[in-house]
Amino acid sequence: MIRSFNALLVRDLKLAARVGGSGVMGLIFFLMIVTLIPFALGPDLNLLSRIGPAILWIAALLATLIGLDRLFQGDQDDGSLDLLRMSHAPLEIVVLAKVVAYWLVTGLPLAIAAPFLGLLVALSPEAMLAMVATLLVGTPALTFIGAVGAALTSSLRRGGLILAILVLPFMIPTLIFGVSAANAAVGGTVPFATPFLILAALSLIAAVVGTVGAAAALRSGE
Repeated sequence: MIRSFNALLVRDLKLAARVGGSGVMGLIFFLMIVTLIPFALGPDLNLLSRIGPAILWIAALLATLIGLDRLFQGDQDDGSLDLLRMSHAPLEIVVLAKVVAYWLVTGLPLAIAAPFLGLLVALSPEAMLAMVATLLVGTPALTFIGAVGAALTSSLRRGGLILAILVLPFMIPTLIFGVSAANAAVGGTVPFATPFLILAALSLIAAVVGTVGAAAALRSGE
């Protein structure tokens, strides 16, 4: 199973590097949102620094959704998904490899870019480090939750809007605790570790539930 996982992971990373798309588009979308909101709010640096973590987290959530509808759709269209269903590897391993590859292409760059974009919302160095930590821990939860919606809509054309409607309510707890942890790092009544550990727990739960749920959704589409 480990060999199958590694082979699928390398395959999806090579496809992402060759085709491009979701990772670059996610970063561009992330940059657009974080750039436009300060223009709308005005030059109040105190206001920007106070709501900066929320801006970055909302932008990261929306950027994660950009390419999720194509997570399984490409393999569904060219018949690769049928071959993967018939392979010896469990479908859960297939889903896990594809989701991890998607996160490496989309979620990880968002976390790395957060300190640079944090300058646009007047974040302190401590807040920037907290944003990186919370995005590294929290964006996997967004990806695994989105994978269930992607599996359910894999056979639909232009299912991105339906996917967003399905998964956005389940992403709200991750958003809440991600913003809370980032705010707690620069002051507040709650210690940073409390929301951060809850955020990590949400990612672990989402990894299990999302993998099993997406695999079940793909089986139901056979």
